[in-house]
Amino acid sequence: MPITLPETLPAYDILRSEGVMVMSPGRAAMQDIRPLRIGLLNLMPKKIQTENQFARLIGATPLQIDFHLIRMTEHQAKNTAAEHMEAFYRPFQEVKEERFDGLIITGAPVEHLPFEEVTYWDELREVFAWTQTHVHSTFGVCWGGMAMVHHFHGVRKDVLDAKAFGCFTHDNLAPTSPYLRGFSDDFVIPVSRWTEMNGGDIAATPGLTTLLGSEDVGPCLIEDAAHRALYIFNHFEYDSDTLKQEYDRDVASGTPIAVPTNYYPKDDPSRPPRNRWRSHAHLLYGNWINEIYQSTPYDLRDIGA
Repeated sequence: MPITLPETLPAYDILRSEGVMVMSPGRAAMQDIRPLRIGLLNLMPKKIQTENQFARLIGATPLQIDFHLIRMTEHQAKNTAAEHMEAFYRPFQEVKEERFDGLIITGAPVEHLPFEEVTYWDELREVFAWTQTHVHSTFGVCWGGMAMVHHFHGVRKDVLDAKAFGCFTHDNLAPTSPYLRGFSDDFVIPVSRWTEMNGGDIAATPGLTTLLGSEDVGPCLIEDAAHRALYIFNHFEYDSDTLKQEYDRDVASGTPIAVPTNYYPKDDPSRPPRNRWRSHAHLLYGNWINEIYQSTPYDLRDIGA
């Protein structure tokens, strides 16, 4: 089954050219099944790149997905054309009466700030509360995941002495979890962050279960069953060259940055990086979509009841 996207959204042609099944809203309306309504609250500066990354993963499942792009109401995007934001995004205040089977909340480039100093923190707290009444399952990514853990459980984030940057080996800590169906015992995940949440703090917090973790960069995927949420602190959704783009940007601007760990062949930035996480990325998001499909109410009005 395909993912439903507006035909004028850049991701429509990009994903179709890659073989991902996409469908226009008009064609989807003619089908006699209910698609899953999945929202993307996109807090990243490169909106189009992030749209493509998540649409690629959730659009690869055998289920029809009705994809909705959401933004913070007052926060203005600086790196994406206003025309794109106007055409494809709705502010949270316009969608908060609607219900969704799933919601992804992305990371944001505000790691250096305490959560409470982020300009849209009050509205984001409203979003978090709304997920408990209007969303069946929520997936918080990187800073978005840390923000949810902090909001619901009061766990702090710590600033790292050096950026965790590269592809790090992670262990499958819960092989029987339905979210890790098909996962290897270990694998690499792209990491790009200046903060972390301590594994001991996570383990000591009732209701949180660590599913994936690394000896080098700590906990990665956390399940919060009571809040019907997953939190992932690293970036399965990254394209093959996303870390390269970040590295090249910092080198060009003179920002001190180490070569991303275990990313380039022989750690040589002149060589093209190789993607070694793609299959597990599709497994994780496919498993998440499948769990939503198996458990969400058919009647959207029953979500959150």
